[in-house]
Amino acid sequence: MKNIAVVLAGGTGRRMGTDVPKQFLPLSGRTVVEHSVDLFCAHPAIDGVGVVVHRDHLGLMRSLVGHHGGGKLLGVVEGGAERCHSSLAAIEAFGGGDCNLLLHDAARPLLDAATISRVADALRLHEAVAVATPSVDTILVVEDGRITGVPPRASMWCAQTPQAFRAALLREAYRLAMADPSFAATDDCGVVMRYMPHVPIHIVQGSPRNFKITNPGDLRRAELETDNNQ
Repeated sequence: MKNIAVVLAGGTGRRMGTDVPKQFLPLSGRTVVEHSVDLFCAHPAIDGVGVVVHRDHLGLMRSLVGHHGGGKLLGVVEGGAERCHSSLAAIEAFGGGDCNLLLHDAARPLLDAATISRVADALRLHEAVAVATPSVDTILVVEDGRITGVPPRASMWCAQTPQAFRAALLREAYRLAMADPSFAATDDCGVVMRYMPHVPIHIVQGSPRNFKITNPGDLRRAELETDNNQ
């Protein structure tokens, strides 16, 4: 079964306070999104790579990644206003036939090859796979400005991407979600958990380096991490 990685790059990155979305910011000689695309294209377990981006940036994205991939790049397609709409676009464009889809945030450019390998290995046995790391902090449940619960830290994990699924499973989960008037936007694991609850989602260990760039401090940290590993 082929593994198709899709880099979701439709965000606007308002919290960065920059003129362009964070996926287009420079990071050690390349843009943030190019790091993710190149990593998937270079990995032997990945058979094809697609990119989903906001329609305003289709031309820019195609100019950036069009020469990448060594034949693995499948294309750049238009996403939607919410993460769920971009995932739907990924399913429609790249999830045909009998394949696995690995959906990855463009703003996580320091994903490592070992994590991709763990996801690919897990997909041989599981229909749904998530990447996460154990929480090092105590998690508080807060309502109306006060603590209402303290879940056991041992059971708390921090979600990362890629999130990976049999394409047919994800397609059916989203079909049910889109038919539900009460559907609220969430990530892909959330969609599968709600609409395909009989399918367990297997966890594989992520990496502290696979953090999401959200603010300028994260970008500086990514630059340091990249420079130190070159």
